[in-house]
Amino acid sequence: MCGIVGYLGSQSAAQILIKGLHQLEYRGYDSAGIVLNTGQGKGFNLFKAKGKVANLEAAIPDEVMYQDHVTVSGIGHTRWATHGEPSVANAHPHVSMSGDVVLVHNGIIENYKELKDQLMDRGYTFQSQTDTEVLCNLIDLYYQQHGHDLRMAVMQALNKAIGAYAIVVMEQQDHAHVICARKASPLVIGIGEGNEEFFIGSDATPIVSYTHKVIYLDDEQVADVRLNHEVEILNLDQTLAQVDVKEVDLDISALTKGGFPHFMIKEIFDQPNCIENCMRGRLVHLEDGSYDVKLSALQNFKAKLIRARHVIIVACGTSWHAGLIGKQLIEEMCRIRVEVEYASEFRYRNPVIEKDDVVIAISQSGETADTLAAIQLAKEQGALVFGIVNGVGSSIARAADTGIYIHVGPEIGVASTKAFTGQVTVLTLLALALGRALGTLSEEKFQRTCHELMQIPAKMGEVLKQNEAICQLSAHFTYARNFLYLGRGYNYPVALEGALKLKEISYIHAEGYPAAEMKHGPIALVDEEMPIVFLATHHELYHKIISNMQEVQSRKGRILAIVTQGDEEISHIAQEVIEVPETLQALEPLLSVLPMQLLAYHVAVMKGLNVDMPRNLAKSVTVE
Repeated sequence: MCGIVGYLGSQSAAQILIKGLHQLEYRGYDSAGIVLNTGQGKGFNLFKAKGKVANLEAAIPDEVMYQDHVTVSGIGHTRWATHGEPSVANAHPHVSMSGDVVLVHNGIIENYKELKDQLMDRGYTFQSQTDTEVLCNLIDLYYQQHGHDLRMAVMQALNKAIGAYAIVVMEQQDHAHVICARKASPLVIGIGEGNEEFFIGSDATPIVSYTHKVIYLDDEQVADVRLNHEVEILNLDQTLAQVDVKEVDLDISALTKGGFPHFMIKEIFDQPNCIENCMRGRLVHLEDGSYDVKLSALQNFKAKLIRARHVIIVACGTSWHAGLIGKQLIEEMCRIRVEVEYASEFRYRNPVIEKDDVVIAISQSGETADTLAAIQLAKEQGALVFGIVNGVGSSIARAADTGIYIHVGPEIGVASTKAFTGQVTVLTLLALALGRALGTLSEEKFQRTCHELMQIPAKMGEVLKQNEAICQLSAHFTYARNFLYLGRGYNYPVALEGALKLKEISYIHAEGYPAAEMKHGPIALVDEEMPIVFLATHHELYHKIISNMQEVQSRKGRILAIVTQGDEEISHIAQEVIEVPETLQALEPLLSVLPMQLLAYHVAVMKGLNVDMPRNLAKSVTVE
């Protein structure tokens, strides 16, 4: 949640900051702001606006935006509100009461009320409702006490603060100097040639246009960044930390819409290529025509993974739905007991974790605060932590003992699409490889599943050819105030995911259920105004699903069915039918979810809503 961007150098800082904030706007769009330090003794030049970054951009004069060699440093922020409503006063950056210190902040300072009371006793006043302004004034207090030593002031303040943060702090008197710090919220520093420029971001998105050399800060680290000097990193106990410069590889084209009207629809259509990338080098077609699955994570930790008799999957939101599919895959192919937990609840219920357990943490961003907290608990109990993330170099990727990147490229649309199918693909590969290693999966079933998995990208393409037809039928559902999504087996989590997508971007209330549970309550909601989506592909429970559909039909519910190509029976029951190619039951979610994504997208577009930036949501949930 929230996006941070910073710049030190001789280019126009305002242009770089605004461009970076546009690229980070998917992380928060309640308000935005930048602050510039000209180095001319004129103080901070501060601009803020409520709403989207475009509103901020319009508020910045051309003479500030387009003149080079005027601003040496600047920091910017796009906000997802936690403390205080979206407003100009609550927007970041926040300047201290003295005017000497300014900062931007992602995260939450949990003891901000206590700190605020202490600061008010010392005469500090506040202009906002935010915890961030409290931290800013706390840093200012120590800044005045320690002879304007910004680094010391930041470290002393952070030792008093309880909570999560990624911060960038500037001082008025030194325009070529910033301090960065993080705890449980990501922060990346990009290094220009000869240390003549530095770029800062809450992720690498606003940095890679300028440099591929980056430093990922670890928890409770403070970076001292000064023009024409090497970056110095310290731990909060003031000991020096090693500076580890990495090369980041990010496809810039993935950060543009590529001719599509929205990132979400582009990312839906990206999925065939994304799944190919996800499988590349892992699902291997051998010269003799057979298949193999090669996962370095399994090779390096094979003994622990084979020994595990209990797997716990921790995740949130869409990743939790992928975890429910992973549970069925692992239990079916590996015969290992699997639990799927909401990461947000896991750490607070005193869970039973044993040292031979495997905890699989799934997160698109790799920064999800609840999931990070869950794996920290797992590590404390001695379990093996296996990460499945998209964000290379992310906090979960670094905290996990091992894991797999899904490699689907940046996902900008807030409602996750290609990350879900990437996660399901990786979980399928893991179940195949582990089941084969354990001897619980027959070679015939292994080969057949691998062969069919290799066909999935092409079959995804067939589903996506129906986009226009799905767009047209979506018009029939814009009136709806409630939806039911029903599925069984592997398609039950897809029903949950379909309902979530509709809720996220169209603001229509929707619920997903196992189809057989409909008669245990939800059927009371069914009438002629209620659309019901059935995931009714051909599998062993097909005829039971038909019985459920007939129960809805008799109560005049409007049925949209997702069926296997060539199905003739359901077309006589459902008002609307979308066909998907036939595949193995375990792989059906990779195809049946696509119509769910397209349906949600088109309903939201027809309602005139912003599908890429739905209200109240942010892409990377870095606070609990």
